[in-house]
Amino acid sequence: MRMAASAGYDDSGEAAAPFRVLGPLEVSGKQGVVNVAPGRQEVVLGALVLQLNRVVETAYLVDAIWAHDPPKTARTQVQICVSRLRKALSDGGVDATIETRSHGYVLRAPEDATDVGAFRRLVAQAQDLAGEGLKASAVSALRAATGLWRGRCLAGTPSEVLAGTAVQLDEARIEAVETCVRLELELGRHERLIGELQQLVAHHPLRERLRGHLMTALYRSGRQAEAMDTYHQGRLIFTEELGLDPGRELRDLAQAILTGNADRAVDEPAEPYPASASPPPEAGQNGGAEPAPVAVPRQLPTDVGDFVADGSVVAAVRDAVTVRQDGGGPNVAVLLGRPGVGKSTLARHVAHRVAAEYFPDGQLYCDLRGLSGQPVVPAEALGRFLRALGIPGQAVPDSLDERAEMYRSLLADRRILVLLDDALNESQVMPLLPGSGSSCVLVTSRGRLTALPGTRRFDVEPLSQEGAAQLLGRIIGEHRVESEREAARALTRLVGGLPLALRIVGARLAARPHWSLTSLWYRLENEQSRLDELAYGELSIRASLSLSYDGLNAADRRLLCLMSLAEGTEIPSWLGAALLDDRTPHPADLLEPLIDMRLLDVTAMRGGEFRCGLSQIVRTYAQERLPTEISEEERAAAVRRMVGGWLALVERAHKEIYGGAYTLVPGRGERWHPPEDQVRQCLRDPLGWLESEQTNLLHAVELAARSGLDELCWELATTLVTLFEARGYPELWDRTHQVALTAVQEAGNERGQAAVLASLGTLHLHRGEPEAAGPYLSTALEMFERVGEPTGHALCLRDLARIEQHHGEDDRALALYESAQHDFVRAGDVVGRAYVLGEMAHITMRRADFTRTRAYLDEALGICRSVGFDRGQALALRRLGQMLMHQGQYEEAERTLLEVLDMVEAGGDLVGEGYVLHDLGRVNARLRRVEQALQYYSQSAKVRERLLDHSGAAAVRADIVAILR
Repeated sequence: MRMAASAGYDDSGEAAAPFRVLGPLEVSGKQGVVNVAPGRQEVVLGALVLQLNRVVETAYLVDAIWAHDPPKTARTQVQICVSRLRKALSDGGVDATIETRSHGYVLRAPEDATDVGAFRRLVAQAQDLAGEGLKASAVSALRAATGLWRGRCLAGTPSEVLAGTAVQLDEARIEAVETCVRLELELGRHERLIGELQQLVAHHPLRERLRGHLMTALYRSGRQAEAMDTYHQGRLIFTEELGLDPGRELRDLAQAILTGNADRAVDEPAEPYPASASPPPEAGQNGGAEPAPVAVPRQLPTDVGDFVADGSVVAAVRDAVTVRQDGGGPNVAVLLGRPGVGKSTLARHVAHRVAAEYFPDGQLYCDLRGLSGQPVVPAEALGRFLRALGIPGQAVPDSLDERAEMYRSLLADRRILVLLDDALNESQVMPLLPGSGSSCVLVTSRGRLTALPGTRRFDVEPLSQEGAAQLLGRIIGEHRVESEREAARALTRLVGGLPLALRIVGARLAARPHWSLTSLWYRLENEQSRLDELAYGELSIRASLSLSYDGLNAADRRLLCLMSLAEGTEIPSWLGAALLDDRTPHPADLLEPLIDMRLLDVTAMRGGEFRCGLSQIVRTYAQERLPTEISEEERAAAVRRMVGGWLALVERAHKEIYGGAYTLVPGRGERWHPPEDQVRQCLRDPLGWLESEQTNLLHAVELAARSGLDELCWELATTLVTLFEARGYPELWDRTHQVALTAVQEAGNERGQAAVLASLGTLHLHRGEPEAAGPYLSTALEMFERVGEPTGHALCLRDLARIEQHHGEDDRALALYESAQHDFVRAGDVVGRAYVLGEMAHITMRRADFTRTRAYLDEALGICRSVGFDRGQALALRRLGQMLMHQGQYEEAERTLLEVLDMVEAGGDLVGEGYVLHDLGRVNARLRRVEQALQYYSQSAKVRERLLDHSGAAAVRADIVAILR
């Protein structure tokens, strides 16, 4: 934890509060700085400070410390943290105490003991002053309020749960800044605001109000052209990157600047336009062209054909998501109830009924997996949603708050239904809420989620006798139910009217048409222990599941238990064969008995093969039976085969893309090879297959780590870089490698540590962070030297050379590239060598040594062509086109670069496309084809802006200015 600079006054002039969370957590008392141990104590104190004088439940503190898989001693460890915090506060002379309550703790202190309290007080004071017309005093109060911030709220505190609250406070800060700037503009202080506003707009490019303030300040300072350029830059970001036009207020301001009436536009802001699928176009905008296409996601899971529910509940939920409520926020409906009561089924049914009429702009869906040990974090869910809404992977921001801002901007004026299944708590849902009332959110959860604002909640109850009979009739036939009406009622009473239990009973009866309903009722009646369980909450589900479980033969029971080891909602059929080590050519046949008994759900069809999944309730039940069915050694072997199967397929995909197992550090993990039919499906589109299976592959990396399979874990993680690098998933790259790094470090696996550290170094280079990459690569290099691994050694040397090249040390870079080349030759890695040759060619080209450049590139191109590595060919050909440009052979350079453009477009390489279009613009500029050059430059700028590569786009615009001059 960062130490407080002073216990007196901070930069705002306000007396420093003892507890400061508007930035890194800091505590000070009469004895000076109070040292709080980083990690758990930091998290506990941060949670207590944010809820000053209010009870913070112990369960919440456990969630805040351990977002995933808290240990059995979690509550005890929280108690220890609180005890140590009490001592630290007492020893430091802090005027505060931590009191124990029945379910948690209270930090008792004066209301002004936190900088959050001071911030809110100053903002409220500013509102009062502004209301009285004392704008200058209001500005002073707001400046003091925002001056309390020393960075992002609770920066550095390791808690995903606290991050949700921190995001709300960070949003309050920027809103205070916007209000302050508006007041200062009204006071005529426009000239002094320009520099500050330019920085604010650069950091928050999607906030239209800040951009409007900057336009006004520039205009009033006599800089009309710059004001309009600021508008056009914003419009480019909104339309080309997000598929949206600027809001009416910003468009009206731009029009007012053009007509010389900007002051009135600020004093009388336009009313926001009504919520609709997209904002109304500006008069004459785009010359009558069609608006930019916007991605329309259709992610709802399949509706249930034999759905049965209380019609009044269905109608109420439908109204909750379609009838606009008072206020500007979105409609939020939460379906609550016990496991198996049909919350998810009801939510999907209502969503399908209203989707087309009320939400034409699309439907988003995410299973938040709240009941699992590893719930989906908000940043991951937002990443999925942004990609579904048309944002390229490379353009998705890394931080949670930036993703949330972009998400809210995309949904601001669209009518989209967001279905969030199985939510754990409020902090998981809050960042996923749209900012406006045009969209709606439908949530299912076991928790109450009472802290969600503006929410309508519905308790989903078990089916009535009539509803249960209707459901059974749709499953087994109405004639069977009608002929045994009393037996159907008795069965309904036994299972408590739970739809899941009724479906299991119905499936059993449908599979055995010679059974009567009465005979099944007698089976349940004669099993006294099951009757007891059926009478109590979740136990009723367990007893109902046992009916189907007992109907399986021994082999099918074993498979069901083993299937519970696999995570994910879409499990491929080969996985069952891997778990059993069965070499059947038709592994899907092994799953059919489980599907017939409704213990396994068919979730999708892909490539002619079905995908299946276990519901959370069935998974839990199967995991309980696992130890009695299968020994620990057998379970470990099954997990090893499952992860080994994923690794075998990922490795085959990499080989197909790269032409072989090139640029991979070889490991000793045991592979399990799926049937060739599955392999062929993977190889049809290897990169697409990797992306479609990314959720299962992430689970496999984490499962391997938890199971002590460190060798398989690091191999799978590093091989997945093939996907992460090509499709722009740096956050998944980092997530898998941090898991793998912990696994190999705990196992003392030096080879694995070196491979993961080297890959993390490459990740930092990919992010444009050469300084951060250096320590990883140097450490990995030493380890590879000790274990005698040439490929890994070569990869480290290659990336260290890239760092030297970045610093302009070309001689050092060439020496390192030469060493890397020798290691790649020793390892037989021709593609790795081709990469190095291309980088060496870049250096010699800048030195006008075209003979060596051509030799390097010809050799690199020959290698890539020989193994069928398309991306490598494109890289080498682009360097060749650049060399021809340097030599003045512009027409030949253009032909080469056009060939490269076709290749990168076919491969979906947006980064390469932006670079090649820029090169083509330069070639045409040299040929004095001004119109064609401008066209290529314009296309390049659009691509780079779409990827949020603002420096690259600026370089393109500089070339546009140069050619126009």
